[in-house]
Amino acid sequence: MILQDTNILTERELKKLKDHQYSSSCSSLLDPLMQKYWNWFVTLVPLWVAPNLITIVGLAINISTSLVLVWYCPTATERAPWWTTLSCALGLFIYQTLDAIDGKQARRTKTSSPLGELFDHGCDSLSTVFVSVASACAVRLGLYPGWMLFQCLCASTLFYCAHWQTYVSGTLTFGTIDVTEGQIVVMLVMLTSSVESFFNLDIWTSSVFLDLSPVNLYMTVGMLIGGFHLARTIPACLSGAGSGKNGSTVAGTSVLSPASPLFLLVVPACVIAYKSDQNIYHSHPIMYVLLFGLIAAKITNRLVVAHMCKGEISHRDAAMVAPLLLIINQYFNTFLPETFLLYISMIWVTVDLIWYCSKVCLEICNYLDVSLFTIPYTLTQPTGNGANSQNGNPAQSGGPVTRGRKKHSRN
Repeated sequence: MILQDTNILTERELKKLKDHQYSSSCSSLLDPLMQKYWNWFVTLVPLWVAPNLITIVGLAINISTSLVLVWYCPTATERAPWWTTLSCALGLFIYQTLDAIDGKQARRTKTSSPLGELFDHGCDSLSTVFVSVASACAVRLGLYPGWMLFQCLCASTLFYCAHWQTYVSGTLTFGTIDVTEGQIVVMLVMLTSSVESFFNLDIWTSSVFLDLSPVNLYMTVGMLIGGFHLARTIPACLSGAGSGKNGSTVAGTSVLSPASPLFLLVVPACVIAYKSDQNIYHSHPIMYVLLFGLIAAKITNRLVVAHMCKGEISHRDAAMVAPLLLIINQYFNTFLPETFLLYISMIWVTVDLIWYCSKVCLEICNYLDVSLFTIPYTLTQPTGNGANSQNGNPAQSGGPVTRGRKKHSRN
């Protein structure tokens, strides 16, 4: 429960976490091309910069630019100023770059740890929420509320299912069209919206072929790609071919165990939106999808922790109190204003998410004896003619100094 004094992770889970090894497979189309840029860019980062600091700076930029766009599009039906969508595209590009080099920086500085992988995935879960909302604002998807709800829930669901598959197989799998391709598509969407606003055009709603507008094409392609990924991922999650005993998950639990949190997210989100007498979703679409997006981020983080700690999935979560309150209120004929409950739920879920992530990170930092946003680093002045440094003597060369413990792959 939120703000509890007891530890979230047990001693056994922390030991399993320490022994965790990152495993992934990638068949992305664009990753090999982007790797050349990322490998060059990481060389520009000073060795004293912690990998997690790189990640959190990228996330802060990504969220900030998205919130600015949301400020100008409170219902996702307004045409945003050109510079807001341009800044969103730039913010997402910066986040993509920094998210890609944090693991490389960890290997450069020899400060890899399981905490880095966990922190990276946690930031990704939040970025997914804000990027999906920002892209909905960019194309004015609020004019199509059903599609907007589908897009935002689908984005969180796809991310959750990717880690569900990882919890089952032990390996994070990236498909041919995956995160990198999706982010680049969103950047192009943002740039298109920026051009539309700057030149006062009507791009997204204009008919281009057989009365098919670009926004219709955007929704259709998004639905097809989302459906394809779900059709590929969910059978893999339920196949019973897990890496645990008798085809179970890495924790030895049923492959179906991660299904209930996802079910308790998606079903209430749809029911509350379309059973509301006060049109809670249609009146506050951004706040509504952000609420359920943050709940999705919370349950995804718990799933990632369960995978890395080889632990069971808990079916009780404080964040689920929010949709429960909204459903109970509707059942009793909305005796409380739904807008009031929506804001209270948003505060509750945000505090719960921040508290959970902070507490988990602190527990891991204490156990592994590492810092979250700093790394051990000393800079010594070379003596004499620098011969010792040139001969590779680490005692005379500036660079990171790490504690003598076993290193883990970050990502």
